Amino acid sequence: MPGTILVFAEQREGKLKKSVLEALGLARELAAGAQVVALVVGDGIGSIAGDVAKHGADRVLACDDPSLALASADYLAPVIAAMQSEKPDLVIFPASALGRDLAPSLAARGGYPLVTECLGLVRVGDGFEATKSMYGGKVIATWRTAATPTVATVRPGVHPAVPAGDAGVVEAMTMIAASTGRVRVKRVIQAPGEMVDLQEADVVVAGGRGLQEMKNFGLIEDLARAVGGAVGASRAAVDAGWIEHHHQVGQTGATVRPKLYIAAGISGAIQHLAGMRSSGCIVAINKDAEAPIFKTAQYGIVGDLFEVLPLLTAEIRRVRA
Repeated sequence: MPGTILVFAEQREGKLKKSVLEALGLARELAAGAQVVALVVGDGIGSIAGDVAKHGADRVLACDDPSLALASADYLAPVIAAMQSEKPDLVIFPASALGRDLAPSLAARGGYPLVTECLGLVRVGDGFEATKSMYGGKVIATWRTAATPTVATVRPGVHPAVPAGDAGVVEAMTMIAASTGRVRVKRVIQAPGEMVDLQEADVVVAGGRGLQEMKNFGLIEDLARAVGGAVGASRAAVDAGWIEHHHQVGQTGATVRPKLYIAAGISGAIQHLAGMRSSGCIVAINKDAEAPIFKTAQYGIVGDLFEVLPLLTAEIRRVRA
């Protein structure tokens, strides 16, 4: 019988990341009769552990300790390593900044196979087969592991989240001896002007080459603020230096799955579509009626974005007021 699948349920400031629910959905598909166990760590995480238990985890191990309030990956690594007593076949981390740090640490400590930035995972024999994008999105490669436990990071936005259901069991986990790690996080300072996290947002407003220059991204930011969403961008806009890379949506950027995706001045190259085609509703704004983006969008506005965006922003603000 397959062994346990362990999911690291990352939370930040008392809020569970959407990518965790997606990782739990993948774990549920791969379980094949085995248990899905989630690990939640932090300070005052009782309600978060309860939420995880309702989204696909059979058991939730809650490690609640004041020292974990702002724990670094260096400090958390021994806590994660202690989970090997669960004898998992697979350990899944969301491919967040913390997950990308913790997964290699765990794999190195135990000598386990590691696959990062997975787009998909399936069981094959005693191991797992993973698909991932390589060479700037030009190749989708298949990686196979033969040993367990396999450690994997999964790209956010590529797998459906688990809807709430019957709650699993929450078990308190005793904090192990304090880490001798060299890194301590004193505080987290949010970048000035930072809005909603792109991969956590329910609404994404993205701009592309049609914006023509950097200053016009203000139109995208205004609309994003009006709808309470995040700012996205095409690769063309990022390559032109109009906006930072962490806003890029697509095969070589972020994969997103918001309820609403608004694409303004984006033609719809296949690499961009790969990062947002799973959105609940896609609205395209482009003056070219033949732009490929309209074949993917549920709603399309053929028009000049410099006229459409201010009108749309003003109307949304009026309605929400």
